[in-house]
Amino acid sequence: MRVALLGGSFNPPHVGHLLATQYVHATQGVDEVWLMPAYQHPFGKALAPFEHRIRMCEVMCEEASGWMKTSRVEQEVAERGGAGYTVETLTYLRERYPDIQFSLIIGSDILKDLPSWKSFDRIEQMVRVLVLYRAGYPAPKTLGPPLAEVSSTKIREMLARGEAPVELVPRRVLDYARQAGLYGL
Repeated sequence: MRVALLGGSFNPPHVGHLLATQYVHATQGVDEVWLMPAYQHPFGKALAPFEHRIRMCEVMCEEASGWMKTSRVEQEVAERGGAGYTVETLTYLRERYPDIQFSLIIGSDILKDLPSWKSFDRIEQMVRVLVLYRAGYPAPKTLGPPLAEVSSTKIREMLARGEAPVELVPRRVLDYARQAGLYGL
């Protein structure tokens, strides 16, 4: 089986995440795409509670006919003493699922941050890295057309101003965030 992994804060999950997963599933020969919400952010970003971010991802996955799933692997790695680094997560996944071929999805906006990632050279040896073209961040060897220019940060800023990001967040995810009282909703 082939699985592509999309990690992130998912604070909240948005249509950019959804489009990335759909594109990779449709074009890259993977059987499943797993969303991996960060349990703790390695750079200390403030996040909504993990359980809420997991649930919002699960809500987004419910409409994907089973190929898109949410993984708690970041929590499992943290509970084993991990610090939240991608290389730790990938090492754990490869040990736990030796028969799965993993790919890692990143956006072209992340390329500038790779020098600060722990052991990115090792990551490239463990998995196929799929760099998607994120609008506004052209880079060589990216895959696909530019993805939506949307970020969780911008969505949280909109919510703080009292604006509803109805075109940027899947409706059911926004409904969950509202019911849970997240982001000032």
